[in-house]
Amino acid sequence: MTTIPVHLRTALHLAAAGLPVLPLRQGKVPFGNCRTCARNACGGRPNMKSAGPCQCSDVCHAWAAATTNPRVITSPIWTRAWSQAVAIAYHPGGADLTVVDLDSPAAVAWARQSLPPTRTVPTTRGEHWIYQGAMRSVNGVRDGVDIKSTMAYARWRGPGTGTATALPSVVRALAGKEPSTVRPAPPAIMVPSLAGGGECRHRTPAYLERGICMAEQRITDARTQVHATVYRTFLAVLSVHGRCGCLTDAHITQLFTAAHAKGESLRHCTDAWANARTALGL
Repeated sequence: MTTIPVHLRTALHLAAAGLPVLPLRQGKVPFGNCRTCARNACGGRPNMKSAGPCQCSDVCHAWAAATTNPRVITSPIWTRAWSQAVAIAYHPGGADLTVVDLDSPAAVAWARQSLPPTRTVPTTRGEHWIYQGAMRSVNGVRDGVDIKSTMAYARWRGPGTGTATALPSVVRALAGKEPSTVRPAPPAIMVPSLAGGGECRHRTPAYLERGICMAEQRITDARTQVHATVYRTFLAVLSVHGRCGCLTDAHITQLFTAAHAKGESLRHCTDAWANARTALGL
């Protein structure tokens, strides 16, 4: 008789309840892309920013791999992944949810004073407050506070207590506030425009998006020397795109999110980005 991995059983229950799930490997990060999808050669998942109908059945593309389809979840490839998994993650935005990740007692205290009550889930260092409704994901909106919804994943830590209430405007407003000086969000990068005001050749979606996706994959594929890989990747991106003004906050957020998924703190990401700019004289 085949033993069903415990995480697989839980994942099936969550998927049946409408949560798109994915396994997390050692280090509590998503499984890397397969050889076919390495460096985004497949064009990406249909629900990712990059275009292209990826038909891969492997556990690829991090949050974009999350699914509620039991046939996918129990496929041989996914079953092997579940047997190696150390935790389960889910895509909140895919279930029309937003997770306010409170990463310290001080952050929890702030939420209790400032946010409407909703379903709460205890975490190792704080709590997840779960609201009904999706929004863009932003890290470091306050000291110890991240927002995880669309294009992000949250670790499943149990059902929690209470009932999820409607996403309040105060949480949506956090995405537009100035970042904390302690755990800053990916900054808006101001770079010199092209000399003479010419049009940036990197604004072609295919060229720029492919470059960003390749940089994301380089970070995701790092097995050792993650700090150095993140810095070198930021340096490479800025050396190509840093002087023409084509990089947007969304591109920088993609790179920071990939580094954060590998265990890099937001402070390390911000420092690496700043150091790369300094090295290039930007």
